[in-house]
Amino acid sequence: MFESARLPHAMTKADFADFEARLRDSLLNAQFDLAEKKRAAVLVLINGSDGAGKGDVVNRLYDWLDDHFVETLSYGKPTDEERARPGAWRYWRDMTAKGRIGLVLGSWHHRALRNRALGRLDKAAYDNVLEEMNRAEEMLRLEGVHLLKIWLHLDDGEARRRLDRLRQGNGALRRPAVIEWEEIKKPRELARLNDAALEMIEMTSTGGAPWAVVPAQDQHYRDAAVGDLLLQTLTRAAGAARAAMRTSALAAPDLEMPRPSLVSALDLTQKANPDVYSQELRALQRRLTEATTTKSFRSHGLVLVFEGNDAAGKGGAIRRVREALDPRRFRVHGVAAPTDEELARPYLWRFWRNIPRRGDVAIFDRSWYGRVLVERVQGYASPDDWMRAYQEINDFERQLSETSYLVVKFWLAISADEQLRRFQDREAKSFKRYKLTPDDWRNREKWDAYEQAMTDMVDRTSSRQAPWTLVEANDKKFARLKVLRTIVERLEA
Repeated sequence: MFESARLPHAMTKADFADFEARLRDSLLNAQFDLAEKKRAAVLVLINGSDGAGKGDVVNRLYDWLDDHFVETLSYGKPTDEERARPGAWRYWRDMTAKGRIGLVLGSWHHRALRNRALGRLDKAAYDNVLEEMNRAEEMLRLEGVHLLKIWLHLDDGEARRRLDRLRQGNGALRRPAVIEWEEIKKPRELARLNDAALEMIEMTSTGGAPWAVVPAQDQHYRDAAVGDLLLQTLTRAAGAARAAMRTSALAAPDLEMPRPSLVSALDLTQKANPDVYSQELRALQRRLTEATTTKSFRSHGLVLVFEGNDAAGKGGAIRRVREALDPRRFRVHGVAAPTDEELARPYLWRFWRNIPRRGDVAIFDRSWYGRVLVERVQGYASPDDWMRAYQEINDFERQLSETSYLVVKFWLAISADEQLRRFQDREAKSFKRYKLTPDDWRNREKWDAYEQAMTDMVDRTSSRQAPWTLVEANDKKFARLKVLRTIVERLEA
């Protein structure tokens, strides 16, 4: 925790007016630098007691900043659309882009505190949530999202008196106010809320994302302190972005000891029986249709991940899966190089926003594993970035699994000779030439590096809840049957 060392704990109107004049100029300069460079984003998480002036702080910041580059992100009770997805989805959906400042009301901290106060999380579960928060917030920082976490502190008695003065006899408010804790009324719940807030501030105040506890008794001091803290955060964000640019070109080379390729242990000569292939295919597709149209599936989601060598047959396997699904309930996401919109946000943003509603299916033709595959091998990501991606991916998939999503991941493997044959076949047929690009030939030149990256990927991200399935794909029909059989058996289990 920290507070601004440059401010007294109370301010006269004259003191505030003098400080405000100097602060506004500095804030605008720092904001314009952020907006121009687009190297970082800033999220101001405004939490605290009802009656402490959370809404007033938001309005004051809008007065001081250029509102073209500011947005308010407010979260109350989840909507039907949000309840149909993992709890973190709505925060990822709205993630502020680099160059902008987001003012957040009702953040992930509020949700955890509310559930703890109402007894929906026991102590052990709450501690686990706080640990996950620390990892997620550190990941955001490393991805260029800087957090300013503010707790506006007001004595409980004073907070109640302020709220009473705001309310008219019919319950209406005399002026706008952010009220977030109304449902927590019982003394036991209030005590648990206070204890949980103290523990949260202690456990999640880290070097990269510290909490700032701001006394809210004096509105001038409160607003000046928040503005000063925002200026410090903008300054740190600019410095961190410049440091990252200086060091990115100096990243250490990958010096890990090579390990035996997992593909070498596969029997790529396996083939489907052509005499019964069609019957087996139809039977498996029928089972997949049944499994995804039951009443029980409506409370679950299915996420299918297809990775593999170029020309390994991912598209053909996906087509056989797609044929067995209700076309209204699935979507195929073909993942290519990130767009400018995606580059302006943390790496996982473009995947989080495509998580389906429960009862639906998302099929990823290439996926979030690009960071530890093509970005690693081609040097698009530094070793620090792709090394930390393993833990971030595991956290992402665990969140999906814990919220009733089944994650099924496939690596389709072919031999180098079979890939060459398929490349040549694509070159020779006009209707297949669009499938072959210069990138495919370039990737082939780094076959060994991709096998090493794939081996590390499977070793570090094959978990109990989201294991990898390696598919022998030299024979396309064998691969399609194995993919369908794996999905069906996981669903039925």
